[in-house]
Amino acid sequence: MSHKRIPKRKAVIAVGGVAALGAAALLLPNANASQDGAEDTAAAPRTLKAGDASDLASQLAGLLGDAFAGSYYDEDDQQLVVNVVGDNNQLVVQAKKAGAAVRQVENSTAELKSAAQTLKTEATIPGTSWAVDPRTNKIRVTADSTVTGEKWDTLESTVRSLGTGMATIQKSAGTFKTFASGGDAIFGGGSRCSLGFNVTAGDGSPAFLTAGHCGVAVAEWSDAQGGAPIATVDQAVFPGEGDFALVKYDDPATEAPSDVNVGGGQTVQISQAAEATVGQEVFRMGSTTGLADGTVTGLDATVNYPEGTVTGLIQTDVCAEPGDSGGSMFTQDGLALGLTSGGSGDCTAGGETFFQPVTTALAAVGATLGGAAEGAGAGDDAGAGAGDEAGDEAGAGAGEGAGAGDEAGAGAGDGAGAGEEAGGEQAGEEAGGEGAGAGGDHAGVEDGSGLTGTG
Repeated sequence: MSHKRIPKRKAVIAVGGVAALGAAALLLPNANASQDGAEDTAAAPRTLKAGDASDLASQLAGLLGDAFAGSYYDEDDQQLVVNVVGDNNQLVVQAKKAGAAVRQVENSTAELKSAAQTLKTEATIPGTSWAVDPRTNKIRVTADSTVTGEKWDTLESTVRSLGTGMATIQKSAGTFKTFASGGDAIFGGGSRCSLGFNVTAGDGSPAFLTAGHCGVAVAEWSDAQGGAPIATVDQAVFPGEGDFALVKYDDPATEAPSDVNVGGGQTVQISQAAEATVGQEVFRMGSTTGLADGTVTGLDATVNYPEGTVTGLIQTDVCAEPGDSGGSMFTQDGLALGLTSGGSGDCTAGGETFFQPVTTALAAVGATLGGAAEGAGAGDDAGAGAGDEAGDEAGAGAGEGAGAGDEAGAGAGDGAGAGEEAGGEQAGEEAGGEGAGAGGDHAGVEDGSGLTGTG
């Protein structure tokens, strides 16, 4: 799985695949279920799409109770792998009957959460992050290049104190910072940020979600550099329990379609909001780096940015650069998963990137994804009817209009470079640095604020 920028030709192919798979999903909603016609009593793991695997994992978490120790999606075998602690063979049989592959592990969910709390108490150091990795059944702790000397010693000793087999620690070459941006650029206060997904606010007015660090920095946003404001921040959270903002369009007649602009005149329709699953392949659109892909590597991640600690994020190996925050993260099946928050590295060397879950943001601001009549409600289950039994197939999505905005805006960073194709207009080819910004030839100016100045 490459996590580098997808060249424009590949991006077009990827978009075509999205359309083809989306059509197949509508015609054959159970096409990826077990193909041999076996009954639900079969012990063999089922072949599932990532979205269906996420629904099944949620069901099994309730079924297994304290024995459930996380799960992940095996992209190669297209199977859900469920971690189980203890020796209750009946629960194992139930999980297998439901269609999951079962793996016995040592660390329980409660133990891993307790270890994460210890890290929060004793090692909340700017430039660090941690998230549970169900594939290793450990907490993966990451420190960026600023964590040295006594800070590194503190982090390392705290990890050791958790006990053998509880956590791993690794260094990142870059630095953790917010990446303000997305698909098409929005501008405010001399800064550039990102429109992630168009939504309908609780009062029925059109709005969009973006990164919270954009919303707390600037109150009014425009769709053109130096243009009149078109939207005003209604709610924003950053730092703290998330990185998201709800921005309402000033004109109540604004049309806010549910799609993602991926450049080259191509858009991707989004079917609904969904929970991410570790191991799931995802795509991200950003004005600096264009369309990129990668894999979800952790959930409920904690990131200690210079501005403060943010919790509840999705961790991935998708690359991103300054100018990509707030952008849309989605799947090839057309599921909206996240808003780009920040991370380290770039699209040459790779790195870690963190995303605000869309489902959490929708629930917090009381918005729905897509049009008022079409969108999936805030807090609604991402998939419809998985059945009464835990082993039933996760159903097709609830709303048909949920999706990303056609103005997935670009955001600011410490030196946002040119997007490959921002807002449908051709920008420069070189990402990062002082090149043209998204949505046109807007030169980025670093001001040290975490946002990119526009002149």
